Amino acid sequence: MTYLKFIQYIYLIFAGFFFYDAFKKHSEGRPFNDVLLSIIIAIVAIGMFFFRRHFQNKFQNRK
Repeated sequence: MTYLKFIQYIYLIFAGFFFYDAFKKHSEGRPFNDVLLSIIIAIVAIGMFFFRRHFQNKFQNRK
């Protein structure tokens, strides 16, 4: 069960990758829709990180 503590940090790695991807697409001059999609995915990944962290802390405090 301890590996579940570390899975939440994978979301931060994905967020970093997609922010990098958005920056790269923006510097290449791609359409705004492509850049916006990468930014939205990064924001959702950060939201999932905090969502999982909240419920993991809630579950640990219950024990």
